[in-house]
Amino acid sequence: MTTIAFIGLGNMGGGMAANLAGAGHDVRAFDLSKAALEKAVGAGCLAASSTLDAIKGAEVIVTMLPAGQHVRGIYLGADGIIENAQAGALLIDSSTIDINSARTVIEAAETKGYDMVDAPVSGGVAAAAAGTLTFMVGGTTDAFAKAQTYLAHMGKNIFHAGAAGNGQGAKVCNNMLLGIHMIGTCEAFALAEKLGLDAQTFYDISSTASGQNWSMTSYCPAPGPVPAAPSNNDYKAGFAAAMMLKDLRLAQDAASKAKAATPLGAQAESLYALMEAAGKDDLDFSGIMKLINGTL
Repeated sequence: MTTIAFIGLGNMGGGMAANLAGAGHDVRAFDLSKAALEKAVGAGCLAASSTLDAIKGAEVIVTMLPAGQHVRGIYLGADGIIENAQAGALLIDSSTIDINSARTVIEAAETKGYDMVDAPVSGGVAAAAAGTLTFMVGGTTDAFAKAQTYLAHMGKNIFHAGAAGNGQGAKVCNNMLLGIHMIGTCEAFALAEKLGLDAQTFYDISSTASGQNWSMTSYCPAPGPVPAAPSNNDYKAGFAAAMMLKDLRLAQDAASKAKAATPLGAQAESLYALMEAAGKDDLDFSGIMKLINGTL
């Protein structure tokens, strides 16, 4: 049994921490939300009163936080994790953040002698609860090997993307592609309807033809063809449009710094920003269908 500190128990972190506890580890959890902390305790975690309380004596520290500023704030400085973790602790940050922040924090950790990886995830809330996430991991080969043992309790696909920050790079590239696919899929279904094809007919054809993609066959944005998709539940979020917009903005920031041309990524960002401006970014990201067909 390993003593693990888990900081950040939101929609994703809560399920991840529960799976670590379910695997028999001593998980000391902390979150600013009392309700989230109580839920984690109910799933087998032990409540900590603060980040420093959680990491005391922890052999592994996992963080799942909203943005780069939160990751920098919790790891860096005199009161941060890097200055206060026990010697030899393994640090895993599964937040989705900007690449520069990830590399800055990992460099600081390595300077102090810690192994650390950035390990953002894909799969959504259901996969976090089921322990079937995909992890995209950046860091040294040794750090990845150590982290893999614990990531395996939370995910089924674990990839070493390369050096520090490359996990974040893989995540934003993947989600930029996902956003573009979703918008294209919505446009195709909207056009098909106007041309006289119902959603099921178009789905049956395109899902077995060259237009097939994950956004269509697993998460169809048109109500009907995929019963478990959010489109059949008033677009209640599994992966909120606000989170997709966050990832698209991170992708555009990375593209700008890398001087990479991503015109479709930029257009995807602007369309999801319209959902935000309309106050509808709490819908699932497949809810962009409502923007495309004029019902937002």
